[in-house]
Amino acid sequence: MTEILIIIVVGLLGITFWQMSKILKLSQSGKKDDNGVATDADNKTQGKLMLWFAVLFYAFMIYNFWDYSKFYLPEAASKHGVDYDRLMMLSILIIVIVQIVTQFLLHYFSFKYKGEKGKRALFFADNDKLEAVWTIIPVIVLAALIIYGLFTWSDIMNFDEDEDAMVVELYAYQFGWKARYAGSDNTLGKANVRFIKGINTLGLDESDPYAADDKITTELHLPVNKRVIFKFRSQDILHSAYFPFFRAQMNVVPGMITQFSFVPTITSDEMRNSKYMVDKVKEINEIRAENSEELVAKGEMPLDPYEFDYYVLCNKICGISHYNMQMKIIVEEEEDFQAWLAQQQEFGESIKQ
Repeated sequence: MTEILIIIVVGLLGITFWQMSKILKLSQSGKKDDNGVATDADNKTQGKLMLWFAVLFYAFMIYNFWDYSKFYLPEAASKHGVDYDRLMMLSILIIVIVQIVTQFLLHYFSFKYKGEKGKRALFFADNDKLEAVWTIIPVIVLAALIIYGLFTWSDIMNFDEDEDAMVVELYAYQFGWKARYAGSDNTLGKANVRFIKGINTLGLDESDPYAADDKITTELHLPVNKRVIFKFRSQDILHSAYFPFFRAQMNVVPGMITQFSFVPTITSDEMRNSKYMVDKVKEINEIRAENSEELVAKGEMPLDPYEFDYYVLCNKICGISHYNMQMKIIVEEEEDFQAWLAQQQEFGESIKQ
């Protein structure tokens, strides 16, 4: 209700100022020529304003690039992420160059060719050479970007399910994730939502021998420098598995299995101790400390200190608790991963209890 009242007040103020400007204009109508035709002085003023607008525009753009750079993600923590970031930066570079050149010419020509009494504008009804230039060049640039992007996408999506790769299922539901690891057979057992009953929350087929040694966890552990093939499955509605630090995302669709693969290259400890993350965590904890002072003054509990971890998030607005749909990811050395996996209970053992 408050927002509606603010909008109404702002609207009424706008109408008030508009009416006042009309009254002011009428009161000055007899003092100067007001025939609506721009004079040389008007054109010169507008030309200078266009130049100043260009200067302010570029200053604002540079400031935003500098100020918002703190929100950039650090280096990619996956093998394919390097190519992903390179393609992204190349696209941004081309866009910035084109934007700088075209906007500069737009504002500079507005000043240089401003209207002057006695000067007639030279124009062309059509020019085949110019039209060819501004058509062919964008086509070539866009085709190069698209082809480069297709090759990058193909390298990411077309992978071999060889024996060295580890297969992990990510199971999405409102509002959480579960991971399922294949056992010693490196084969995930069959599953279907129709089999969900009691402790069998992922709907594994209890009659399938491949399912007996599968391990279900609420935390995702990954060995560093080893290919991981993810099989995604949804229990209810459309979700999206988002791994921002690994530059990976895949829709999780009810009734079908989608898949994605990447090779983690930076362990959780390495990323946590990187200069970027140390500075980021320090900044976040300073903000939390300030907010905690206010909470304590109100008699509430202070905020816990923040510590970095990888997470898989849901990137679809899937319901009221969408914000809470996240699962911790721990990237570690192979021996640490195997030690953790050995401690996890097999599905066959869990249903016997």
